[in-house]
Amino acid sequence: MRLSTKGRYAVMAMVDLARHSNGYPVPLGEIADRQEISLSYLEQLFARLRRNGLVSSVRGPGGGYLLARPAEETCIADIVMAVDGPVGTASFGTGAMDGAQPIRTCPLTHDLWLELDNQVHSYLSSVTLADVIERRILATNAMVVQEETRVAMTAE
Repeated sequence: MRLSTKGRYAVMAMVDLARHSNGYPVPLGEIADRQEISLSYLEQLFARLRRNGLVSSVRGPGGGYLLARPAEETCIADIVMAVDGPVGTASFGTGAMDGAQPIRTCPLTHDLWLELDNQVHSYLSSVTLADVIERRILATNAMVVQEETRVAMTAE
């Protein structure tokens, strides 16, 4: 799974949309202003999100975008893949170029990068827009930090 600025901006915009929609279409201009993202860039992202069934558009006065499904059912991985595609760090092709040297066989580290892709995809698939909005992912991070602190203190 590729993680890019495009993916991060798409997630930011979708979180904004989910927070401000309240069942009504949200104009992209409002999201652009709140998130400080170029309107033309958002238009490109939302075209991809719409093609992938994550948002729907409403034309005319009072128009804008709505989530195509509830925030609880929209995972972050779907958003990232809609704008970035499924290409990831482990995508090696026969004869692909790595610098000046063609890759003819899978490098020894292929499995490492493939598993990293799997872990990232698995994590982002487990987090929904609702989780981000309700800050449920922060609690997970806090538990990890608390556990690391506890382990470090016991080791001393």
